[in-house]
Amino acid sequence: MKLSVVIPSYNGKLLLEKNLPAVILAVNNWDQGHKWEVVVVDDASTDGTIEWLAQNYPSVKVVKNKNNLRFAKSCNRGVSQAIGDVVLLLNNDVKPQKNFLSHLLTHFSDESVFAVGCCELNMVDGQVKEGGRGVSRFNRGLVIHWRPEDQKNQDVTWVSGGSAAFNKSIWDKLGGFDKLFRPAYEEDRDLCWQALKSGYRIVFEPKAVVEHFHETTNFKLFGKAKISLYSLKNQLLFVWKNVSSPEYLFNHFLWLPYHLILTTWRTKGIFLIAFCWALIQLPEALASKRKASKLWRVKDEEIFKLA
Repeated sequence: MKLSVVIPSYNGKLLLEKNLPAVILAVNNWDQGHKWEVVVVDDASTDGTIEWLAQNYPSVKVVKNKNNLRFAKSCNRGVSQAIGDVVLLLNNDVKPQKNFLSHLLTHFSDESVFAVGCCELNMVDGQVKEGGRGVSRFNRGLVIHWRPEDQKNQDVTWVSGGSAAFNKSIWDKLGGFDKLFRPAYEEDRDLCWQALKSGYRIVFEPKAVVEHFHETTNFKLFGKAKISLYSLKNQLLFVWKNVSSPEYLFNHFLWLPYHLILTTWRTKGIFLIAFCWALIQLPEALASKRKASKLWRVKDEEIFKLA
């Protein structure tokens, strides 16, 4: 097996200083004659990341973005240049435990497995809690994604793009992260949904443990209001692109007036703006749906049963 570890990074030199040694240690611990590489996709950083990597980690492959492309496009660029049969995506604020790869990669002996997610140790209200296992349900006309209390069950509907391994040949077939969900949010859940609808498997591995204390740049870059706007916009686009069941679609449009009135009021107008923005992208969402649906074999109802 060939492994590529792809780390998207924007002004993340301090985070790489903190976490990259643990990544290298984990890969060396797993290596038993396998071919591997670590790829950092530098998203037009201005903090000296590229120079620091050249000086301290010359063996690390660097993919340089001339302009800031954000998470999804950076991941797609990194995966497109990866040599691995399996690609492991790690955020630059993720610190893996030494033996996590042996638990993670064993699942890829099953050729139907598209993605395997890690158990993330997250800081919640001052306490370290396990996360990483994601499931979905259809509620009030929208697909709601959440992390359940049970973080041991391997059945999932999505895994986080910040700490998960992917079968590269299937990734290429599905097309990677969809630019529809720019600038951020829902792209990893969308890709997992595409895989499930196309008949592939998504697995959560509770023994593959990483620390992920979310030192992301999104809050600084966007602010709370814009994060809510992008999340709501992409939640709508997720339904319009991915849901094909007539019953669920009818339910979605039945609930839209509720959201346009009450959810708009509760979000102080953000939902209405998100809806208008999503409408602008509707032709793009439908085009993406037509393309993706050529591979669909599994009904929405079967996917929600995984929750």
